[in-house]
Amino acid sequence: MTLALLLLVPLLAGLLMFVPGSWPRRGLLVAAALSHLACASLTLRALLAGEKPVALSGLLQPDMLGAVFLMLASVLFTAAAVYAVGYLRKEDKKHVKRDIQKGQLFTNAPETRFLSCLCFFVAAMTLVTTTANLGALWVGIELTTLASAPLIYFHRHQSSMEATWKYLMICSVGIALALLGNILMSVAFHNPAVASPEGMDQLSAFMEKARSIEGTDRVLWLKAAFIFLLVGYGTKMGLAPLHTWLPDAHSQAPSMVSGMLSGALLNCALLGILRGHQIMRAAGLSDFSGQLLVFFGLLSMVTAAVFIVGQGHYKRLLAYSSVEHMGILALAFGVGGSALFGGMLHAVCHSLTKCMLFLVAGNILTRYHTLSSYDVRGLRQDMPLSGALWTAGFLAIVGSPPFGLFVSEFTILKGIFAHAGISVALVYLAALAVIFVGMSIPVLRMVQGTPPRDVPMDYRESLFSVLPPAALCLMVLALGLVVPDWLEETLNRAAALLGA
Repeated sequence: MTLALLLLVPLLAGLLMFVPGSWPRRGLLVAAALSHLACASLTLRALLAGEKPVALSGLLQPDMLGAVFLMLASVLFTAAAVYAVGYLRKEDKKHVKRDIQKGQLFTNAPETRFLSCLCFFVAAMTLVTTTANLGALWVGIELTTLASAPLIYFHRHQSSMEATWKYLMICSVGIALALLGNILMSVAFHNPAVASPEGMDQLSAFMEKARSIEGTDRVLWLKAAFIFLLVGYGTKMGLAPLHTWLPDAHSQAPSMVSGMLSGALLNCALLGILRGHQIMRAAGLSDFSGQLLVFFGLLSMVTAAVFIVGQGHYKRLLAYSSVEHMGILALAFGVGGSALFGGMLHAVCHSLTKCMLFLVAGNILTRYHTLSSYDVRGLRQDMPLSGALWTAGFLAIVGSPPFGLFVSEFTILKGIFAHAGISVALVYLAALAVIFVGMSIPVLRMVQGTPPRDVPMDYRESLFSVLPPAALCLMVLALGLVVPDWLEETLNRAAALLGA
């Protein structure tokens, strides 16, 4: 029942948002987020206890790998829901003023659509992270595109419309290629003499069949299938050179949406690639899939380093940072061995940190009404709480101690030395160094100095705008100091599914 509620709670909450009348929709959003977090925690607890929960006729069959990304999506949904209460309250005032100027009555239709799509977005990610069926996973990733597009267009500016259409077009092409990957994988395992027994648990059935495919002519079909999955889902994941939608979408979406796109959505696309990598490993082809992941991982890191240097748009800066960290994850999972645990820990720490940074970026945008880092000065004086979080988030995202990303990046580096060689390690370290310098210049420019004279000095930061990013920051800091036993076991068991 708990597993079914994971999918049904955000889905029903999204439908209830359309009930007419003036009632606390934001309260329902927070309640749905807390309920989803509770159900996700119970699901993870059941998996740690050795249970294998199944729901909706086998449609939902989470394993430990999916449960990690499920918990991340749920935690970020909760943080975004709390942040949205204060954010939408400010948006209300803007809409009221705009409607009065137009001689219209104020309606909350934009907020209703926003809240409902946010709930549907989480429901789609829940399906992706809990299903063992590759077809259902593909459907879930496609639904994340459809549900998140209206969220990107929330402000209804020309630039947000352009970003939304770019997101839809590029990701739709990517998802079509991923569908071809699923079809080719089915062809690789199809045996007309034997009925297909997999049912909804397609992943386990494919992995079982993959153990007998080595040395046959079906290997070429399987390799082609993984290439299409990597390119298709890699487009949604933001791997270079398929990342072009990501900076526009992340920079134009509301800040809590940007945080969920970067911290949760990209993980869902990564999970689609990892499912293919699991099957390749079962077929004895992990070297083939691993080398492709290493190549795209390094390419993404180098590409991000090029675009981060000199970047003056601070939300696009964070977007290119997401490209970098998706590259790090692809690299870690491609290298394998001891780097797999580092990759799982890195996925956790990056999601928490990047969501925190986007929420703080929303506070800065609300205060200064500009996305240019050149026009923001003196955060430590003008916005002491957000300024401190902005600085801490920068130190965390570039892998400085004592934050969790330092531990994960160092663990991945050890795995690279052990399993990939010094040349890969040197490219990895060089990209990290360039990105550290490239990000430090705009961030420190924003924190230091004197606030602009045209900015009113009576600004007060609300609890809703500061509490969620502060909580996420404390989590990342704590993971840099000690990884709890239950989390270490969770990450180890997830890494074991990928070969650790």
